[in-house]
Amino acid sequence: MSRLTRRSLLRWGLMLPTAGALGRFTAASADAGKVAKPIAPIPFDMPGYTEPTFPDRIFAITDFGAKPGGEAMNTKAIAAAIAACAEAGGGRVLVPEGVWLTGPIHLKSNVNLHLAEGAELRFSDKFDDYLPVVYMQRGGTRCYNYSPLIYARHCENIAVTGSGTLNGQGQAWWPWKKRQPGMTRLFQMGADQIPVEERVFGTEADGVRTCFIQPIDCKNVLLEGFTVVDGPSWNVHPVTCENLTVRGVSVTSLGPNNDGINPDSCRNVIVEDCYLDTGDDCICLKAGRNEDGWAVGKPCENVVVRRCRTKRGHGGIVLGSEMSAGIRNVFVHDCRFEGTQRGIRLKSLPGRGGVLENLWFQNITMAEVGAAIHMTLRYSSGTSDRDRMPVFWNIDIRNIECESARAAVELLGLPAADTIQGVNIEDVSIASHTGLQAEYVRDLRLKRVALRPKQSPVMRLRGCRDVVIEQSACPEGAEVFLQVEGTGTKNICLSGIDLSGSARGVVLGADVPADAVTTQPQS
Repeated sequence: MSRLTRRSLLRWGLMLPTAGALGRFTAASADAGKVAKPIAPIPFDMPGYTEPTFPDRIFAITDFGAKPGGEAMNTKAIAAAIAACAEAGGGRVLVPEGVWLTGPIHLKSNVNLHLAEGAELRFSDKFDDYLPVVYMQRGGTRCYNYSPLIYARHCENIAVTGSGTLNGQGQAWWPWKKRQPGMTRLFQMGADQIPVEERVFGTEADGVRTCFIQPIDCKNVLLEGFTVVDGPSWNVHPVTCENLTVRGVSVTSLGPNNDGINPDSCRNVIVEDCYLDTGDDCICLKAGRNEDGWAVGKPCENVVVRRCRTKRGHGGIVLGSEMSAGIRNVFVHDCRFEGTQRGIRLKSLPGRGGVLENLWFQNITMAEVGAAIHMTLRYSSGTSDRDRMPVFWNIDIRNIECESARAAVELLGLPAADTIQGVNIEDVSIASHTGLQAEYVRDLRLKRVALRPKQSPVMRLRGCRDVVIEQSACPEGAEVFLQVEGTGTKNICLSGIDLSGSARGVVLGADVPADAVTTQPQS
């Protein structure tokens, strides 16, 4: 399908789900024994999506010598229960009510680690308990490091379920944020394409924090119902997994880099009914960093995020900045973002490569956010191959209501690069301090956009091309509705907009061609 056709379909909302995709989602909910909920049409297919099922066998960790109370170390007892469960063909490893101290837990295929109501797995704060090192991923780059607290590799049909708590006691790890020379060395190894087997860490001197939950290279993964507290760094971080479901998980973790849920280069993902109160991004999709991301070459694709809410964090739903293998086919809807630095955020930088494409954000409410909608290609320094320019395109944002924000919309592309293109923003209402700022964006459509900024102008365009602003409100008393800047600005069309409430309406910068902006009357 051609680029133009896909963009046209996206802009006009005509891309609909296949019957197979809807059938799979309905069946998955029924199999999980959940009350049926209305499911919004998914605008892409998710071939092969399924949730794991497990035999009706129970292996209680107490039968393998586990002792409650938070003092006895239960790592070996839990490992023995998991091994017995896997050897029997699978089932449920039960963690009963009580506090259970443990080191790392390594899952096996066909095992469901189930936390009973009132159960708490309390993870050791002694770093050596997470040795020997294992193959894992940190910050978008593969390495050997301290084991994640809950870990699996090359497993199929695995789960962590139940209403209990996973307590990472991450406070022991958090000071490493200020002394982590190993992270610099790890990223340089990735840039130099050093073999992964030689990227070995796992010492306090290196300071490379592990993550909390990391299934890597796994298939059919279910994470459901439990609460995560205080991970060392990223909390729920599945990597290169297929058919991943994260349902009803709560994450409360306010340490540095304490992202909530980070699917990384995963395919066929559902994140639903989750609660996030985090020290970094709440839900963040990723796809590898620079050379390492290109080497693995697995995009994050076919992702649905729905009915999630936040309390704090850097971003409600975030894509990037590690996105070198690309992120595509993402549908985020019916969420509530409060107290985050950004609501919807796309972030990358020159040299990272990759494409963010085919993204839908719908039916989202926000309050007390820094920026409601934020896209940037200027995220940070420390680039790799600058010839690999990331691109954001085919993005549809509609039915967004924000009660209070510092900035309404920020779209920050790069000059002469067409790094942000094909963006449709429709039926949006935002109260904010500043309005819309778009720089170096191509093919931008704003329809029925009601911005109420305290500061003029309502919208500012710099270096933008092919922009349509239609049926959008100009607030009464606005000094300037649209300010246009930049020699590259052209083909800006205002359609059906009443500018009578604005003192100056449209203001052109001295470097803007006189014919850059045209207006069409209200019909």
